[in-house]
Amino acid sequence: MSVAPAVDKHGHPNGALSPSRAADFMSCPLKYRFRVIDRLPEKPSPAAVRGTVVHAVLERLFDLPSGQRTLEHAAEMLEPQWQKLLEAEPEVAELFAEDADGEELAKWLAEAHGLLGKYFKLEDPNLLEPAERELYVETELESGLTLRGYVDRLDVAPTGEIRVVDYKTGRSPSEFFEAKALFQMKFYALVLWRLRGVVPAMLQLVYLGNGEIVRYVPDEADLRACERKVGALWTAITRALESGDWRPSPGPLCDWCDHKAICPAWGGTPPPLPNRSVEEVAQESAGVDLVGVDG
Repeated sequence: MSVAPAVDKHGHPNGALSPSRAADFMSCPLKYRFRVIDRLPEKPSPAAVRGTVVHAVLERLFDLPSGQRTLEHAAEMLEPQWQKLLEAEPEVAELFAEDADGEELAKWLAEAHGLLGKYFKLEDPNLLEPAERELYVETELESGLTLRGYVDRLDVAPTGEIRVVDYKTGRSPSEFFEAKALFQMKFYALVLWRLRGVVPAMLQLVYLGNGEIVRYVPDEADLRACERKVGALWTAITRALESGDWRPSPGPLCDWCDHKAICPAWGGTPPPLPNRSVEEVAQESAGVDLVGVDG
């Protein structure tokens, strides 16, 4: 079974992409299929859920007035944000289903505290007044492709320069993988450029895993190249939708994939393709993970 893509009046394929789903297709088209077309369930991981909680704390830290944004106050938010996530996503409770004495949960929260401690060594939040936090952005390109996502933090200088900030709770990548991380940031910069008519002055990735900041200064050429790339990605996705050909891209990350057992690259058999409309697929392609924030 294949899905025929819808097109606009110019013959361009309609659709929508988030950086998460674009990254899925770039890393492995079959993983994209399993997540977007099949919508197969995935087990939450302790690291990904911890990242979600830490992101929530860093977002809410700026609700406090300058001078009160301390590590102690941030640490006090960890438990309430974990409880809030449990209410919104009850399935994450299975992470500690066998933790009768609470020892594993306490260790997990301590690790989250350690990530917050590294944040305070990298930035003094009392000196910052973000213009936006968890900002939803969306724009439609001339091709008809819609781009959307959530920006962790947007800083705007008094003179108007924009800095896009993203928190990563993992370690900074090697030079080989850095381009992949920067793609997400260029994606956001492209959306903001199309929305506001200003190229962001700085893209900043804050890696809490090893306490490092990666900065990049984009220009219009970067963002035009990113626009061509996302357009080519959606064209490739629509071709896969038409043909039903979703090929795996085996690599070192396969051991962490929930779907390795049904992947043909590892001797498995994928389930039959479900009957999904392109409209449904486009909506899923624009989705962002509620649990499992990048990094």
